[in-house]
Amino acid sequence: MEAISIGLLGLGTVGTGVVKIIENHQDKIMHQVGCPVKVKKVLVKNVNKERDISITKEMLTTNAEDILNDPDIDVVIEVMGGVEETKDYLTKALQNKKHVVTANKDLMAIHGAKLLQQASQNGCDLFYEASVAGGIPILRGLVDGLASDRINKLMGIVNGTTNFILTKMSKQQRTYNEVLKEAQELGFAESDPTSDVEGLDAARKMTILATLGFSMNISLEDVKVQGISKVTEEDIRYGSQLGYTMKLIGVAQRDNEKVEVSVQPTFLIDSHPLAAVNDEFNAVYVFGEAVGETMFYGPGAGSMPTATAVVSDLVNVLKNMRLGVNGKSAVAPQYKKKLKEANEIFSKYFLRLQVKDEVGVFAEITSIFSQHGVSFEKILQLPVKEKGLAEIVLVTHHASLADYENILVELRDLETVQTVKSSYRVEGGIK
Repeated sequence: MEAISIGLLGLGTVGTGVVKIIENHQDKIMHQVGCPVKVKKVLVKNVNKERDISITKEMLTTNAEDILNDPDIDVVIEVMGGVEETKDYLTKALQNKKHVVTANKDLMAIHGAKLLQQASQNGCDLFYEASVAGGIPILRGLVDGLASDRINKLMGIVNGTTNFILTKMSKQQRTYNEVLKEAQELGFAESDPTSDVEGLDAARKMTILATLGFSMNISLEDVKVQGISKVTEEDIRYGSQLGYTMKLIGVAQRDNEKVEVSVQPTFLIDSHPLAAVNDEFNAVYVFGEAVGETMFYGPGAGSMPTATAVVSDLVNVLKNMRLGVNGKSAVAPQYKKKLKEANEIFSKYFLRLQVKDEVGVFAEITSIFSQHGVSFEKILQLPVKEKGLAEIVLVTHHASLADYENILVELRDLETVQTVKSSYRVEGGIK
């Protein structure tokens, strides 16, 4: 029984996990695909580096061509990261009729549509389950498990670093900078955490989820992004007093054929299932017309969870090879992209204001909201240390983004409003 040969681009934490799973789960893989699977060649930066897996130096190369041009290699697994050079490698692999499995969310968010088209043209599979939410099979859930349903909303925690930081800030009443430092020391955050904390990583994942969930060509530029670096301990504390938990939430919502996609710090009502997703865990909530509400939960990153998703994709490629149906799974987007305008996006909002402690100030504020037809769900008034000032925390009922942005402009123009301290989207609770 002839073995199927794999070429691996990258041997970091995920690549090492892939090699271990292929070695340790060989019996199970053979049972599913009917033949042995072996890693033939691995692209690395340094062949002499010490590694904690049993791999011979002959298997290692610093030249990608040794993998891309090897006629014996059937599948290329990409876990090296990067975008432009990596895209060139995978394009060449597909042109050489090699199937591709990638864990690269950056690449798929930017060049995914083009690569999937090339895969289809060359009769090849291109799978990328590990690019979103690590070990959670969310993409397969959308493409296969919910294939017959119409998805109207996807909402989730898709970045473990920010979830870890917000969990610690909430549960231990600590500042953003303190917890970020701890996250970096523990390896949950990079030395340059910008991609995670400013929401870019989550935005790339939401691009992929929205494209698949809505069968619409969503691009990264369509996602409105706000990170967590300006979230304060006070914001979280006041939110908690009102019954909310702070999370960085990605939302992709479709109404009347128009969509909105965003990533932003969001207050969730404490009873919402996503409010209980803590530390580095990820979860995606899916609303389908027929199925109703489902939630996918699990480890969003890490060597073995991500490697498990990669090898699951590999098994799917091998099953397709046995059936002779490679390159048939990619489906072109069904719908033309239509993005909502600001007056078509509705949400509740948490707003924190510092105002002059004078008679009639609240009436002025209320008047601005009522002129735009926006009412309050919750109100909290608090004293502040500075003499002559008061702090007001409001949660609105559902309002259009256009109305809310106009309200913010008018509030900032009020002489009695010292400062707009913070503003966040709110999910859950009374409509």
